[in-house]
Amino acid sequence: MLALTLFSPLPAAAQAEQLIVDLGKTAGPVLHGGNGSLYGLSDDGVPSDNLLAPLKITSIAQKAPDGLQHPNGDALAVADSFRRNGGGDIQVYMQDIYKEWPYEDLGIADYLSKVDVMVRKIAASPHRKAMIYVPFNEPDAIWYGLGVGDQATYERNRDRFFADWKTVYQRIRALDPGARIAGPNETAYHGRLMADFLAWTKANNVLPDVITWHELSSSSLRTYRASYRAYRDLERANGISPRVISINEYANRRDLSVPGQMVQWVSMFEDTKVYADQPYWDIAGNLDGNTVGTNSPNGSWWFFRWYAGMSGQTVSVTPPKPETIDTLQGLASVDRNRRQAHVLVGGTNGSADVVLRGADRSVFGSKVVVTVEEAAWTGYEGTSAPPKVLRRAVQPIGANGSLTVPLTGMKQMSAYRIVLTPAGIGAPQAASVPWSADYEAENAAITSGTVYTQGTVSNPNGYAASGTKDVGSLNRPDSKVDFTVSVPSAGTYSLRILYGNQTDAPARQVVKVDGVQVGLAEYPRTLNWTYRAAVDMPVKLTAGTHTLSLAKDRGEVTLDKIELSAVPAPGTDYPATLAETSGNALYCYFSGLGEVLLPSGSKSIFDVYAPTAGYYEIKSDHSGLATLEIGKTRIGTLKSSTRVFLIAGINRVSVVSNALTVMRGLRVTPAADQTGVTALEAENATLAGVARVADNIYASGGKAVGYIGTGAANTLTFNGVQAPRAGNYVLIVHYANDERAGSGNYNTNVVSRTADISVNGGPAQRATFRNTYSWNQFWSLAIPVTLKAGSNSLSFANATTYAPDIDRIELAPLS
Repeated sequence: MLALTLFSPLPAAAQAEQLIVDLGKTAGPVLHGGNGSLYGLSDDGVPSDNLLAPLKITSIAQKAPDGLQHPNGDALAVADSFRRNGGGDIQVYMQDIYKEWPYEDLGIADYLSKVDVMVRKIAASPHRKAMIYVPFNEPDAIWYGLGVGDQATYERNRDRFFADWKTVYQRIRALDPGARIAGPNETAYHGRLMADFLAWTKANNVLPDVITWHELSSSSLRTYRASYRAYRDLERANGISPRVISINEYANRRDLSVPGQMVQWVSMFEDTKVYADQPYWDIAGNLDGNTVGTNSPNGSWWFFRWYAGMSGQTVSVTPPKPETIDTLQGLASVDRNRRQAHVLVGGTNGSADVVLRGADRSVFGSKVVVTVEEAAWTGYEGTSAPPKVLRRAVQPIGANGSLTVPLTGMKQMSAYRIVLTPAGIGAPQAASVPWSADYEAENAAITSGTVYTQGTVSNPNGYAASGTKDVGSLNRPDSKVDFTVSVPSAGTYSLRILYGNQTDAPARQVVKVDGVQVGLAEYPRTLNWTYRAAVDMPVKLTAGTHTLSLAKDRGEVTLDKIELSAVPAPGTDYPATLAETSGNALYCYFSGLGEVLLPSGSKSIFDVYAPTAGYYEIKSDHSGLATLEIGKTRIGTLKSSTRVFLIAGINRVSVVSNALTVMRGLRVTPAADQTGVTALEAENATLAGVARVADNIYASGGKAVGYIGTGAANTLTFNGVQAPRAGNYVLIVHYANDERAGSGNYNTNVVSRTADISVNGGPAQRATFRNTYSWNQFWSLAIPVTLKAGSNSLSFANATTYAPDIDRIELAPLS
């Protein structure tokens, strides 16, 4: 009996899934091919340079010059913005020259006349070498009907398409001999058409330079790799040299903005070394659901920032369930020069083990610092602070370069990053993880509301929702949702509410704790009632269980979930070894997370997040002489602590070495006040022409100024603007803009407005103001200006079109 007790196996516990990463099996340089975007840019400046530059976007797809399909997103109009921020190729959707969706078929002669104009404009562009022509979009569904089952009908339609392909291809090459051309650009991979297309285009000397098709269905997570292999087999069978592949539309609404979903897609494309663009389902200019407003990130933006931070070689990753929808997937890289390994994983709930093998001790030593972070889903328009550090500890490397990193409490909508760096002397500072808990609205007590199901595998075109459900129709006087929450100790907690607002104005709910009103939750308008955003507010709670209620007050909102978390200590750390660098930087790991050695002229570039605009303390851990820059503006010599003005969202903060500088990192801590910021109401400024003041209860002071522009005389001028000293200032314009144009397709065709801003009558700089979804909703845009000491004037004008409505401006010295 004793022997049986000692040696009989115990009941097996549920084994965590394992994702295997072989750091010793490399698969080519990191391509960053999966970070592209269709109509991700709408105008120069939308999204901001601060959001574009960190992502290293390899490709975008935009409309033809002067195309009528959408009101913005012209390839030539966004080329400067994209390319100055390190962007790669620009695919031009040529048929977007047409207004209707599906495109009106006016015959090949009509199309050729338009092709001539487009190609001449593109060929004359300074960005011509970055342009790729896409002559046809989804020809299997539009114009040609190539998706039919009847073979005889298919062949007639196919032959017409092939003849038109050759005609347009040859016309493009005649006008732009060095042109790169992409196709066939099907709605999905169809082996019948692809086989015929490759054979015919080779025989007729009109092979595309880039092969394109779309992967828009959830089933693509299961079938894409087979399609990729089938295509490569066709190339070999036809004796065609390997083409660049671009999946220039991928994923669906339920995937966009969701880090855990994007891991699954991007891992496929990086593994097969293809380029891929997220799709344009809704609005242009927000990188297809990765940005908030003009300059703020959401959780998915941080995932793509992680992806951009991968360097060196990709390595073998074996998921527990390959080619399976909505399961644990990942991608990984190793950089021998930086002595780092990065693993990005996601797509599952619960626990999983990331098993690493082949860690080279000549690179990492005998032990490593393991850092684990979470990029949580924050909705399409919920701003996100930098990803939360969940764990940071030293771990030994075992036999065969192996170690296991356990992940617990994973959320399916979150992505996770694991970074390995050599361990130096002592232990790094451990992660401090504030307590938090999530509560789904559909599981709460609902009064006069309805539970709805949103994006799922069977309904991929539905928008993402936590748990796939939310609570809407909260439009009666007694509508409310009561959450039962429990907190570990008394104190002030951060309450984050994920919601949608279908009211043409900001909405509001009453917040109660145990029946006592503790505040009002203000909800900015969202694109639609299921296009998720997030708001934050503090609540005081005693230890234990409470009923937290959200009840109707003004307007109508849909509730997805709430998150309660302990308020963390103020300040965010930005390690230098995980920042972007330029120049001949060297990486060393004597202690902690290591340091970067910057020779003269080299840079460390940090993507610093500010929840609101204002003054922050930037504390630097460095040795040596360097200069601090924000954007393109020089602040001065880098000090141990500098008080600077940061705009809301992402700020590109650079440390530029003047001599050999050892950079360990930055810590950014909010200052206590906004001393030095000057606010001026637009209604008190000087109006000219038809510009006029209008009442608006949502504007500061209850008034705003509209009808600026559409004529050089229609201006708004702030006179007597006082500056304590000459130098660099930040101008923050609070504005509203809800201009829209066109309704012939499924997208919401929002329009940006522009204003020409002149300081003291000098040359004007043009600023672009993204759509705010409502004339009753005011956003802010930060613009750098240079002021003289004493009195200044600031003028807003637009000779050709309307500028946005302006509520007020703020001015702050940069430092």
